Amino acid sequence: MDNYTRLFLEDDIFLVALKNTLLFAAITGPISYLACFLFAWVINELGPRLRAFMTLIFYAPSISGNIYFIWLMIFSGDRYGIANGMLIKLGIILEPIQWLKTEALIMPIIILVQLWLSLGTGFLAFIAGLQTVDKTLYEAGAVDGVRNRWQELWFITLPSMRPQLMFGAVIQLTTSFAVADVSIALAGFPSVNYAAETIVTHLIDFGTTRFEMGFASAIATVLFILMVGTNLIVQKLLRKVGE
Repeated sequence: MDNYTRLFLEDDIFLVALKNTLLFAAITGPISYLACFLFAWVINELGPRLRAFMTLIFYAPSISGNIYFIWLMIFSGDRYGIANGMLIKLGIILEPIQWLKTEALIMPIIILVQLWLSLGTGFLAFIAGLQTVDKTLYEAGAVDGVRNRWQELWFITLPSMRPQLMFGAVIQLTTSFAVADVSIALAGFPSVNYAAETIVTHLIDFGTTRFEMGFASAIATVLFILMVGTNLIVQKLLRKVGE
């Protein structure tokens, strides 16, 4: 109990990390989930070879190694950074912007990068789910009054792939709550004024740097409760699909 009292009443940085994590999850979780399904739905309509190629193109960033160097080049704080170079050339700014050292800009950039990386396992699950939908259901739906693609999507496609929807929701929400690598790679550890601090980076700080294992366990427990609670709510909502 002393650890939890210290965590919520004495650790101001944890409250910043909690706010950042909730904001990050609220934005990247739903958007990445919908983007995964939308792209999977569009790609599924393509021919087999083109579908396989496009799946690889969209999935590749999530399995690449140190992909963050691309974004470090884009948001470099000198005149040679891609973003600064373009803005200076267009006359929009006169001096380079310290993108990853400016407190107000760090979180939007990390959210942008994470959304780019979000087409991962959930995306593949949706592709697989769309492939397993029984085509005869669409014919039966047409007989029963389904008149357009949106009705097919709501009443046939989504209910038929509910297990994949559940799996994708778990994956995307877990990823959005457990963000750490992108924050450390782009904003540093720690970031400027802890602007990119998340629950997981806070956990890493106390667990692997300071070796305060009891306090780190309290942080992990709070993160676990957040993940489980959010997943239960989302799964309850997904059960209403098709009703």
